[in-house]
Amino acid sequence: MDGQELQKVANEYATELPDVTFEHRVGPNWELYKVGGKVFMLMTDMPGHPVVILKADPDEAVGLREQYAEITTGYHMDKKHWITAAGGPSLDENLVKELVTDSYRLVVDKLPKSKRPVDPSTNPAA
Repeated sequence: MDGQELQKVANEYATELPDVTFEHRVGPNWELYKVGGKVFMLMTDMPGHPVVILKADPDEAVGLREQYAEITTGYHMDKKHWITAAGGPSLDENLVKELVTDSYRLVVDKLPKSKRPVDPSTNPAA
């Protein structure tokens, strides 16, 4: 999956999740995806290639970085709690959707219960 396809899949899936808002910022060019006013996914173009930046459980983030060459620490974000996914041969649509879902759930879980669009223990896309 190349970087453009990665961003396309992540965008389409993220915008289907409950109560997601989208914001486009220029200078630099960033696309922000929020739930409850909190960012759970960003997209931008690093020099030469499109990337998706997602929140991740710190322990899982370490494993993802070890398993996938395309996953690195969060670009311009906290290196412990965020990951960056770039296009590459080992990423597929299911993995991208799983990463988006995990990021969304992590943010929803930190929202006050009255502001949660879904129970974070369930599948938000269901």
